[in-house]
Amino acid sequence: MNDDSSFEYKYLSRIDDPSDLRKLPQSALGEVCAEVREYLVDTITKVGGHFGAGLGAVELTVALHYVFNTPKDKIVIDTGHQGYPHKILTGRKHLLHTIKKKGGLSGFLKRAESEYDVFGAGHASTSISAALGLATARDLKGEDNNVVAVIGDGAMTGGLAYEAMNNCGVQKRKMIVVLNDNNMSIAPNVWAISNYFTEIATTSTVHKIRSNVWELTGRMEELGDRIRKLVSRVEGGVKAILTPGMLFEALGFKYYGPINGHNVQQLVKTLQFIKSLDGPVLLHVTTQKGKGYKPAEKDKQFLHHIGKIDKITGKAVPAPVPAKPTPPVYQKVFGEAMIEIMQDNARVAAITAAMPDGTSLDMVQEVFPDRVIDVGIAEGHAVTCAAGMAAEGVIPVCAIYSSFLQRAFDHIAHDCALQHLHVVFALDRAGLVGADGPTHHGVLDLAYLRIIQGMVVMAPKDEQELRDMLYTAINCYTGGPVAVRYPRGNALGVPKEPMKEIAIGKGETLRHGADVAIVAIGKMVSIAVESAELLEQHGISAEVVNARFAKPLDTELLNDLNERFDKIVTVEDGQIEGGFGSAVLEYLGTKQGRRAEILLHGIPDIFVDHGTQEELFSDLELDAEGIANVVTRFVTSSQAEHSDVVVV
Repeated sequence: MNDDSSFEYKYLSRIDDPSDLRKLPQSALGEVCAEVREYLVDTITKVGGHFGAGLGAVELTVALHYVFNTPKDKIVIDTGHQGYPHKILTGRKHLLHTIKKKGGLSGFLKRAESEYDVFGAGHASTSISAALGLATARDLKGEDNNVVAVIGDGAMTGGLAYEAMNNCGVQKRKMIVVLNDNNMSIAPNVWAISNYFTEIATTSTVHKIRSNVWELTGRMEELGDRIRKLVSRVEGGVKAILTPGMLFEALGFKYYGPINGHNVQQLVKTLQFIKSLDGPVLLHVTTQKGKGYKPAEKDKQFLHHIGKIDKITGKAVPAPVPAKPTPPVYQKVFGEAMIEIMQDNARVAAITAAMPDGTSLDMVQEVFPDRVIDVGIAEGHAVTCAAGMAAEGVIPVCAIYSSFLQRAFDHIAHDCALQHLHVVFALDRAGLVGADGPTHHGVLDLAYLRIIQGMVVMAPKDEQELRDMLYTAINCYTGGPVAVRYPRGNALGVPKEPMKEIAIGKGETLRHGADVAIVAIGKMVSIAVESAELLEQHGISAEVVNARFAKPLDTELLNDLNERFDKIVTVEDGQIEGGFGSAVLEYLGTKQGRRAEILLHGIPDIFVDHGTQEELFSDLELDAEGIANVVTRFVTSSQAEHSDVVVV
């Protein structure tokens, strides 16, 4: 593996930071790019990680660090998918094999990891706003460094990018935006402007005339340069018709491009020129996602993110055959349930924010191509668009990752809940997602959704309950917005049954006990049952309740528990502050007379780092053994020892 320091590259072995790169002659950069790409392929095919976007950004990354004096000059890279070559060149190549592992490199840009990661990025479309902030701070401090934003891999579908560009044009600060246009996000791009870019780039007559003029004048030295300048002025006159420059120049940018993003010499020359310009500049480069690795070039979507694969074929390395069939992943259960529901209810449609494959809406799209809408990386728009659909009687199901839906909080509250519109939110990747880390952990949804007036929030204990909750949310509940959150990973393997309605706000008791009540929600329910079995072995009898709903609560059930138990423990894979346990505490805290002691157990007030789900649940005592230990300490301790979380 490439973490072996004895493995030598002609140039890359000598590059420990960008200052080493800048010592090389410009003529060596092509070979440097080849070595970075080889290193990336050799490492990530063995350990997994984001792949295709980084391969496409190799030449651009090399050119940026060669031309700009980083870290004094600031480079902000959007989303981080394209950031692996940046990590290789900034002193982290020997740690690349640890990427996304516990204690290893983050899969995204992270300020705490390197001085070269000037702004963290896990959610898309933030780079231009952040870069403008950096440029503003520079000017306020009277400094003179350059600021560059690199945006691409579909991030230009996000509205934040346009808000930022508009303000760049108003402020007119010196900064550069590099648009890395690979016509892809994770799935094929749904960006209308990108389609226009492609049409212009492939217009044979324009391309041929321009190429011939440039090739001919390139042989004519000074006269050729003058002719080129004249042609450029003429070309500028029709730029609004033939290129996307009209849009960017209308926003206040000097526009250059599109240029070949895999010609490192041309990139260096262009960047050296535009870094001397004042005001905001946009450089448009065209790249190929997966460049230089044939399997990734052929299957850009599949190889966006990989596990261990065969380096030669690009095929996934077969996992050991399990002793018994593996249960389906929750997202597939969701996709299959959606197909069943949509076959019976023609009013149902689905919306995704650039993640049809990640949410399994791609399988729904094959059956109902006109009823699955991909809006691009634009979660706020997805939600308000859904509200508009609901206003006309359609039942929209927004399938969005939990941490991505955070970006649309106001749209949920203002556009859906305030108007009592029947919009269904399917929150994939709820709870701790594992290797993608804190930018992707869905630990805030129970807290931020339950505070919205009129919202219904539920979480299934297994795959059949997910099916039943979707059926209920879509076909049975019409009072306003409703959310169903479910985790990443495999379900439990319970038998598939016909979908049925679940009573809103009603939980269920799964196991009776005498000493303590454990009230769990979602993924934590089955783990709480395992924990109760462990507690039984140590003489503690635990009752286990599947709450099902974070809002509305089953107050009748909670009243009963409060009467029968001296101690109650709530368990959730979400943030404790403001979450499900807090809701229980708020309700029982208002009760007059007898009140049980209540311990809230979940994600503490920290950003949980990356690692496997198993490692993270163990560290936080949210696995069966950990919950058993927490409950044991609570049951056997005095009230005063838990004064921070206990109602007395």
